[in-house]
Amino acid sequence: MARNPAGSTGPVHVPIGHVVANDRWRGSQLVQGMQGKVKIVFEDGLTPVDFYLSSRSCILYVTEADLVAGNGYRKKLVRVRNSSNLQGIVIVEKTQMSEQYFSAIQKFTVLDLGMVLLPVASQMEASCLIIQLVQEQTKEPSKNPFLSKKRAPIPELSLLRTVQQIPGVGKVKALLLLQKFPSIQQLSNASLRELEPVVGPAVAQHIQAFFTQPR
Repeated sequence: MARNPAGSTGPVHVPIGHVVANDRWRGSQLVQGMQGKVKIVFEDGLTPVDFYLSSRSCILYVTEADLVAGNGYRKKLVRVRNSSNLQGIVIVEKTQMSEQYFSAIQKFTVLDLGMVLLPVASQMEASCLIIQLVQEQTKEPSKNPFLSKKRAPIPELSLLRTVQQIPGVGKVKALLLLQKFPSIQQLSNASLRELEPVVGPAVAQHIQAFFTQPR
């Protein structure tokens, strides 16, 4: 398994169907939930990345404790965001305890950094999400609608799921929105006049509220 120098955020070679996990997750509930579904390889020195899904796709995991402790998580998010080599997916534990801090990390991650954020209720839910992402990567291009025409990169699957979290936006409307506004930044900056022809006035209001109102 190819490794990065300590502290590096460059690509790590990840075979199809594998996940490279930071050694600090060894024995965790998250990893236990993935065992038997995907092949896991542990590496130390992966900071700030928690999991690599491919050579250019990685996951940064923000726990409930990280949120409650303050803004310390921001440094590692910025490091990955500033790396031209990586597409970072941020998974956040949104629980009853951490919910009051969620809107701050959502704004920072999605609006300020333009990264994909996926909330989960537990590490077991996160393991199911990671399994889904890995399985999407193993699909043949001819069978994967996200790769068939424009050969869109795998992280767009997570972007699709993020857009589907907006009230009133299902899979079809999410796909239409991403055709018109291919990034979270463009979608969040879209006006009602731009959104309404795509999804209608009611859903357009939901989209603007999603990005502007405290949650």
